[in-house]
Amino acid sequence: MAKITVIASVILFMIFLPLNTVTGETLGDLVERKGLYYKKYSNVPFTGTFAGFLRGSFKDGKREGYWVRYWDNGQLAYKGNFKNGLEEGTWVGYWNNGQLSYKGSYKNGNREGDWMDYNKDGTVNQKYSGTFKNGMKISE
Repeated sequence: MAKITVIASVILFMIFLPLNTVTGETLGDLVERKGLYYKKYSNVPFTGTFAGFLRGSFKDGKREGYWVRYWDNGQLAYKGNFKNGLEEGTWVGYWNNGQLSYKGSYKNGNREGDWMDYNKDGTVNQKYSGTFKNGMKISE
């Protein structure tokens, strides 16, 4: 009986260890002022991690590095990188049913290059798909 209790305790510890080691702030812990994020009641721009359905890091009040967001149902909503508070590089988004919503690249926070945008039924959304330069659509 003691052996089963020890085994069960080890299994539970292993299951919950990842949940306990994810530390960080949540959206409700931060406020945005003039484009920078702060902890509530603080005048120092926030540096640290963001946990929960939205995960990522801040450096000096700006989003930095890899970010990921999940829908309430656990499906991936989007993933991509920030550099100095702006979207940078490849971003991919998904509808809450798991269908691809969009895929494209950013440069300095603006759409850049080829973008594909999809409706929830999987058809291409022509309005937001095409080739972009500095955030402006330049061709279909």
